[in-house]
Amino acid sequence: MTPTAHSDFQLPKRAIERLEKRLEPLRKKLEKHPLYAAVQSVDDLRYFMQNHVFAVWDFMSLLKVLQRHLTCVDIPWEQKGFRESRRLINEIVLGEESDFVGGQNISHLELYLDSMKYAKADTAVFEKFMHTICKSSDYTEKSLEAAFAEAESPRPAAEFVKRTFEFIQSGKVHIVAAAFAFGREDLIPLMFTGLLRDMNMGLGGILDTFIVYLERHIEVDGEDHGPMSLRMMAEVCGGEEDPRWDEAIEAAVNALQARVDLWDGVVAELNKRKQ
Repeated sequence: MTPTAHSDFQLPKRAIERLEKRLEPLRKKLEKHPLYAAVQSVDDLRYFMQNHVFAVWDFMSLLKVLQRHLTCVDIPWEQKGFRESRRLINEIVLGEESDFVGGQNISHLELYLDSMKYAKADTAVFEKFMHTICKSSDYTEKSLEAAFAEAESPRPAAEFVKRTFEFIQSGKVHIVAAAFAFGREDLIPLMFTGLLRDMNMGLGGILDTFIVYLERHIEVDGEDHGPMSLRMMAEVCGGEEDPRWDEAIEAAVNALQARVDLWDGVVAELNKRKQ
């Protein structure tokens, strides 16, 4: 790991422009994805949540890889990592593991599972998968597949999680950072929250907690963590000509494509159920 570096360098504008140019078509595809129109009933939403919860969970593994590499979690403590990256990762760990929502401290996964329970969406499949994979402490593809099979996990979610752990298995911090920075929940557009709010009015408020979760991510990720993530990318990838940028850009593209594939899989299953 690179020793502590001062954050007095300029952002590599050309590298970031290359990154943004590659991601723009996928972002537009996600913003206008047919998923949002396909969720027409609470049963549709429940199936969406039963897949999406896996993405909420595996985000935390990306975060923990970065926490290990960009901050110090060892004893004795030593100054480690880059200043901006340390701040970003520690802020996100605090928010994801111990956010203050509705008068209580709660992790975002707990908040999501609560929202599923209020909406009467099944949480047992995900909880069985998480228990199996965490108990084994083995996240190779073979172990993941075994845990998916044992829990009878939905296939779109399983494929998404496998892609996430491919980034982790790369062992490269800049690849994990790229997948982390550009595959977050701020990808869900505000219009979807509006549709859910309209649906919620006729359901006696059972989606209140889910809407709080989405709005919290859109607010924090968009306003605070998005700009800080670019700074982190500059710190872990280096200057304009550093070859790590090429790998990071490909990882970011793959992370967004994985999200498109997840949404595609959910839509395909919803259409199959309606037929």
